[in-house]
Amino acid sequence: MLADLNTMDITRIGTFQDCLRAPVHRWFRYPAGFSYRLVEMLINEFRLRQSHWILDPFVGSGTVSVVAKQKDVNSIGMEAHPFVHWVARVKCFWEFDIKRLHCKLDELLTYVSCPSSAELQQQDLTEFPELLHKCFSEQNLQKLKFIRESIKSFDLLPEERDFFLLALVDTLRTATKAGAGWPYIAPSKYHGKQERDSILVFSKTASIFYQDLVVIHNKWRPLQVACDLLLHNARQPYPLNEASIDLVITSPPYLNNYDYADRTRLELYFLGWAKTWKEITTQIRERLITSSTTQVRRSEFTEESLSHELRELSPFVYKELKTKITQLSHIRHSKNGKKSYDLMVAGYFNDMLQVLKQVYRVLKPKAPFVLVLGDSAPYGVHIPTDIYLGEIAVSLGFRRYTIQTLRKRGEKWRSNSQRHQVTLREVLLVLSK
Repeated sequence: MLADLNTMDITRIGTFQDCLRAPVHRWFRYPAGFSYRLVEMLINEFRLRQSHWILDPFVGSGTVSVVAKQKDVNSIGMEAHPFVHWVARVKCFWEFDIKRLHCKLDELLTYVSCPSSAELQQQDLTEFPELLHKCFSEQNLQKLKFIRESIKSFDLLPEERDFFLLALVDTLRTATKAGAGWPYIAPSKYHGKQERDSILVFSKTASIFYQDLVVIHNKWRPLQVACDLLLHNARQPYPLNEASIDLVITSPPYLNNYDYADRTRLELYFLGWAKTWKEITTQIRERLITSSTTQVRRSEFTEESLSHELRELSPFVYKELKTKITQLSHIRHSKNGKKSYDLMVAGYFNDMLQVLKQVYRVLKPKAPFVLVLGDSAPYGVHIPTDIYLGEIAVSLGFRRYTIQTLRKRGEKWRSNSQRHQVTLREVLLVLSK
């Protein structure tokens, strides 16, 4: 087991809490992430340097890549969600002329600080879907669009423009009057909060972003290490050489019916990257690892939902999953929602088998693969994701796997009579090649 875990508060490793106050990491609050401290610990534990390579096949908003760049280690991050991939790219670009950026910040904040009524009235809000109108008052939405259009029209380098756009994107959930917790925006009076002036919030946010870069520049040595971020599906063949990676760190989607495409709907709509649920489905949802019932089309599955490859590779896991999928198939007909948890579970393990195969190919002998994972219990049927993935990995050729529990999950839902009462956990699954 990893030695340095004994000196950490391991209950926070699988959460984004440590990142909320850390420079650069806090530029987009993506709670699907994990603690940057875990990445630091693993780099130190395995003594990685400039000649080594780290891979994260589910890089999300870039936690692994940011730490690797800070620690002068080469990194490759893959992300299938285009918007989240863009966030990671922006967070990992620090090669600014810092004095020029400061001047541009001053110019932009001065320009947007006091728009006239006429300038605000000129902002056509009909482009925005209904969700945006529910989340912001008309005047605040006009201000947000005025800032967005100002950033687009200002004399800025592409990287500077992205920097300010990300600051504006991060402004959305702070300024909105809607309940802006994850996974979903709740634009109702029941979930509502006090709306904040978007210009004031943006000014503060952009200034914090700039100060974070100053901190980075004061500590960071711009060595010639790679920080590659690929818009890539983790199930597809990796454009990497065999046995070229020294460490893999990742946190794949949890099997908990969490729609990772819908969670960024507010940001996608505001930037104009999507306008409807259908567009989000075709452009994003269909690219992602199966982890929610919104991704399941029952017509696309045959009677045998688990892949033949999984059956041949790991008969134990196949038999276990087959039994539980059949159980879920029967239970769903007695539930009002009739959610396709059976096919969600099958799709998840079919997908993750492909991920494990790709990682095994590119990982060096004796190199570790560290996953932050959670188990699940759809309709009360327990799916020990960590054990099943560990067993599949051994069947693929990994020498062994170890599991360390980080924390219990789902305790706050105990009072919900509609929810299962299975105790869940979050773990570190470590695979050794």
